[in-house]
Amino acid sequence: MTDVAADLDRRGDRGELKRSITGRLLFFYVLGDVLGSGIYVLIGLVAGAVGGAFWLAFAVGVTVATITGLAYAELATKYPRAAGAALYVNKAFGNRTLTFLVTVCMLAAVFAAAGSLATGFAAYFNQVWDLPPLLLVSLVFVVLLAVVNYVGITESVVVNMVMTFIEVLGLLIVMVIGIWYVAEGNADFGTLTDFEAATNPVLAIIAGVALAFFAMTGFENAVNVAEETIEPAKSFPRALVGGMIAAGVIYVLVSMAAALTVPISTLQGSDAALLEVVKADILPISLTFMTYLFACIAMVAITNTTLVSVVTQSRILYGMAKEDVVPSGFGKVHSSRRSPWVALIFSALVVCGLLVIGWLLNEAGVGVDVVERLAAVTVIFLLAIYALVIVSTFKLRGSDEDDDTFTAPTWLLIVGLLGNLVLLWYVVDDDPSSLWWCAGLVGVGLVLFLIEYAFGKRDRPASTGRGDTVTED
Repeated sequence: MTDVAADLDRRGDRGELKRSITGRLLFFYVLGDVLGSGIYVLIGLVAGAVGGAFWLAFAVGVTVATITGLAYAELATKYPRAAGAALYVNKAFGNRTLTFLVTVCMLAAVFAAAGSLATGFAAYFNQVWDLPPLLLVSLVFVVLLAVVNYVGITESVVVNMVMTFIEVLGLLIVMVIGIWYVAEGNADFGTLTDFEAATNPVLAIIAGVALAFFAMTGFENAVNVAEETIEPAKSFPRALVGGMIAAGVIYVLVSMAAALTVPISTLQGSDAALLEVVKADILPISLTFMTYLFACIAMVAITNTTLVSVVTQSRILYGMAKEDVVPSGFGKVHSSRRSPWVALIFSALVVCGLLVIGWLLNEAGVGVDVVERLAAVTVIFLLAIYALVIVSTFKLRGSDEDDDTFTAPTWLLIVGLLGNLVLLWYVVDDDPSSLWWCAGLVGVGLVLFLIEYAFGKRDRPASTGRGDTVTED
């Protein structure tokens, strides 16, 4: 098995990418990455776990995530390569099997996240057009995004930027509703200090953070542009931390607005909790118009994040195929569309399979909440990877450093490591069945590797005689 991270490292040494991203541009890149659609999907579950003080879960969650981001910032200034966690683990431990597992876990996390978001999309869709079953909407949504990616529209930066602005607009609407409600003198600020009656406040916050952490992820993608950042040692840590803090402030304000304007029981019982804030009919604007507008904004936000997940899934599979880690068929690119069509089809099938399994378990009376379960699976994978990145940071101290290298405070990294491990323990302890889902997703990657190991030499495309292979179809 060849090492993906090592190959990316070798390519990075040639300095092929132009440094053109300023610190300000990187700040907005991080902000857009972190301000994903997780809060649109999970805020009701977080409110139910904590109570009216659920804004604290987002505050604590973004703190742990930001400290973890410091480890990424340190390693990105040492190794400005577009490989992320796989490269850092490879540098620290030099173990190809561990590096492969990190790559598979990252892929599995993206699969689970896409499934959770697809279910969230269906919930908002059915709030406006209550026609087909949620499962059908989710499946069609995943397939359509795979088709969009195949066509190649995701290469348009303009489309992505427009979706990001629309996503932020939805959160601003919620904050405006909260401010309007407070200005009218109707807010009960005591709600913001209420905890779930049956739960210890500390455990309630941990439970909320474990769910809210899904909305904090995305910052790790910023390391993929470190090689293109101007003076990364200076601008990267500031932009990464600044972007995450800004996202955290927005999340806290949105949470407070929701808690002040809508009963916690209403938020908890809704599949589209932020829409309940709009339905409270606080603004002097047509409720029907606002309901349709916000539902469409939420669907655009979820589409944006899920589309990125679909792109990531197929590209990871494509890259692993190029490194002979998985069957070479995943490296096939359509001759005209230039899209990794085999990887796209496989990714869509895996995500749809997760959705169908969740639905079947529900029908069997197991009572699985697909959104919560897949979010938990995503968080388990990412928390394990984040903890490993922090350990890699400690292990690589003293290596490949110069006067410009950013060094994160050691005590903060220790706090971050403990925070990640505590959250990981809680998620597993609270929902041990999630480990079976995690094992199943990792098993898919291992099966693909074993297929490549057993048959790779026979099904590898013929050489063109120029040192490359024919992978188009």
